[in-house]
Amino acid sequence: MAEHKHGSMDVTEQEKTFEGFITFTIRSVIVILAIVVFLAVFNT
Repeated sequence: MAEHKHGSMDVTEQEKTFEGFITFTIRSVIVILAIVVFLAVFNT
């Protein structure tokens, strides 16, 4: 069985993917909140 050395794995791709996911999530929440506020203000 191979020996595992903690902290030796290259995680740059995982970090980029996670950063993209967080950015997408934040932007989506902002857009959804803007739509909800728009609907609340201009409800007829």
